[in-house]
Amino acid sequence: MENNKTWHEKHIDASKFGQRLADIVATGMGSWRFIIIQTLIVIVWMTANVVGFIYHWDIYPFILLNLLFSTQAAYAAPIIMMAQNRQNERDRYHAEQDFKTNVEAKKEIEQLLEKLNSIEIDKLDKILALLQDKELKKK
Repeated sequence: MENNKTWHEKHIDASKFGQRLADIVATGMGSWRFIIIQTLIVIVWMTANVVGFIYHWDIYPFILLNLLFSTQAAYAAPIIMMAQNRQNERDRYHAEQDFKTNVEAKKEIEQLLEKLNSIEIDKLDKILALLQDKELKKK
């Protein structure tokens, strides 16, 4: 059953919970959906604090919002770095698998070439034998 898995499936199976979580977070944060949702939240936050009729929990210059962004950046940067490291591991593993496949294919091609050469030599030997028989019959 293990041999039927692709290199990608084997790599995912070998990854730990934290590594998979870093991949998921980095994928989410690196998407247009995240940017759009975050932009909408910032617009609502600023609008509610500027126009708020009753209560302003984060008045201009939005220090709490800046703190939230700083905290998000402090956690996002290492998580994205972990995901990039995982991507490098995946690429390296994929390259190794490609290399192994190429080496095996090269061996098979070399074996086929040897077989074709031996078939060609056999055919040439038969042709030479036929020509020699014709020569002997002529004499």
